[in-house]
Amino acid sequence: MTQAMHQVLVVEDDPGIRDVLRALLAAANYRVIEAVSAARGEIEARTHKPDVAIVDLGLPDRDGVDLIRGVRSWSALPIIVLSARTAEDQKIAALDAGADDYVTKPFAAPELLARVRAALRRAATGALTSSVIRLGAVVIDLARREVRGLPASEHLTPLEFRVLENLARQPGTIVKQDRLIREVWGPAQVDDTRGLRVCIRKLRAKLEPDPQRPKYLVTEAGLGYRLYVDDVGV
Repeated sequence: MTQAMHQVLVVEDDPGIRDVLRALLAAANYRVIEAVSAARGEIEARTHKPDVAIVDLGLPDRDGVDLIRGVRSWSALPIIVLSARTAEDQKIAALDAGADDYVTKPFAAPELLARVRAALRRAATGALTSSVIRLGAVVIDLARREVRGLPASEHLTPLEFRVLENLARQPGTIVKQDRLIREVWGPAQVDDTRGLRVCIRKLRAKLEPDPQRPKYLVTEAGLGYRLYVDDVGV
């Protein structure tokens, strides 16, 4: 499938923002389908089977979170929230309802397009199908629990490897910090975020070309972390 064939459903009631999104997406060779309400958004999603949806939360008929939950009950369609809501609990509610990503308004056009491309790549490849990922010069074999390309004096501890493994299951996707803590440290430690922050800092020191400006292990403030990879199946 070429990029020109990808369909993007935009569910947004503000005509000015719809105009901006339509022009932006059309210039990037996406076909744009528009809806001004949650009810219309679900109809368009069922009718056109778009490749990705961009959904506002403040819709006139009902909350966008309800639309996300409704669509997610019958479709794995990638959903990117585009909303002026910045509160942590509102972001978490959208992600818990089934959104794959969250972008706040005002938004940068290059970032939104990058998020759309990432969502399309994930949908095309599904979950990580290879146990091998590349972060720059570092190659990580999750199945063999091997790391190649680190200096001889460096290695990943079992704890660091478990955190990396959990992030690598869904490259490019936000993994909430409470989920990471629960799966690595156990549910009893879910309120203790210090250990996770320390572990992320150590991983960046070992894996990032510039740990102060991470490009692979990226923090999503108030939510969790993403792992961006250069390649899979190396």
